[in-house]
Amino acid sequence: MTSTTTSGSRTRAGIRSALTRRAADLAPVGALVLLMIVFTIADRQFLTWGNFKGVFDQSAVPLVLGVGMTYVILLGAIDLSVEGILVASSLAVALLVADKTNSVDIGMFPALVVGILIGVAMGFVNGFINTRFKIPSFMVTLGMWSVGLGIGQILFGNVPPRIENEVRAWGSYGNNPFRWFGVTRLFYLALAVVFVGFLIQRWTRLGRYAYAIGGNEELAKQSGINIARYKTFVFMFAGGAFGLAGGMLLTRTGVGDLRAAQGFLFLTIAGVVIGGTLLMGGRGGVLHSSVGIFIMVVLNNGMVVLGVSQFWQDAVAGFIVVAAVVITGLASRRRMRVVP
Repeated sequence: MTSTTTSGSRTRAGIRSALTRRAADLAPVGALVLLMIVFTIADRQFLTWGNFKGVFDQSAVPLVLGVGMTYVILLGAIDLSVEGILVASSLAVALLVADKTNSVDIGMFPALVVGILIGVAMGFVNGFINTRFKIPSFMVTLGMWSVGLGIGQILFGNVPPRIENEVRAWGSYGNNPFRWFGVTRLFYLALAVVFVGFLIQRWTRLGRYAYAIGGNEELAKQSGINIARYKTFVFMFAGGAFGLAGGMLLTRTGVGDLRAAQGFLFLTIAGVVIGGTLLMGGRGGVLHSSVGIFIMVVLNNGMVVLGVSQFWQDAVAGFIVVAAVVITGLASRRRMRVVP
């Protein structure tokens, strides 16, 4: 009788746990829908195709950054080098396409590959130092942030290059054949990156091992996983995503500028966390983070439509991030609580 009762209790506990996880997964989607309803009620201008096109364009670069950051956070690590890699890659790409100061033009796609390789190289340095010398990831990547900014300063100093219209057409400039349904191709490229990131997460060792290492690194090590190798691979993957985003940012702004990357670190980490990827690692994923990125972009866009002051925009965004971290932290502690 006791055994039957215990078995039934475990079954009910398992069902409750599954329902709780499902609710946690759907909560960001519900928050996004609620946010859109609130902004639509406040101003009908929000619910127009013209405004949504702006949301899609604004989300392209953060979505790509979110894919890379998701893998790092799944490890239980953090990567603060986002803005440094963005600057280094975007200015390197600017050197390789036609602009107002040079005649070199290897084409946009080869230039983007160079930008990605720069990000991969910087990610390798992050992962190597973190795993080889056991230096916390936030310290290593904070240093790489400065390195990237220094590279950008060396490349162009205070004379930002302005790239030619053929390349700028990929970004948000006017009516041109590089738009589909009024949305720039950068957004579709971002969706492709999200899809690839999801496939890697679901079907490759890199994705599975990122969860395993973030969930319990010691157990993963005992299972035979080469922790240092896969951590380094994750930082390289993230760096490549950041490098691609740097090239995309260049086409969107039309100018290689050290200041163009400001704010993307906060937006990326905030979106990943709000989407449900836990800072302690082991839970979440690319799709979760993408929803979180959309929440942040929609929030910023809605407040601009309503004419909210920039100071209040920053305050509201910061409050929402803190609230998300607190809520997910409490939920995690409840799940890990030992019940006699």
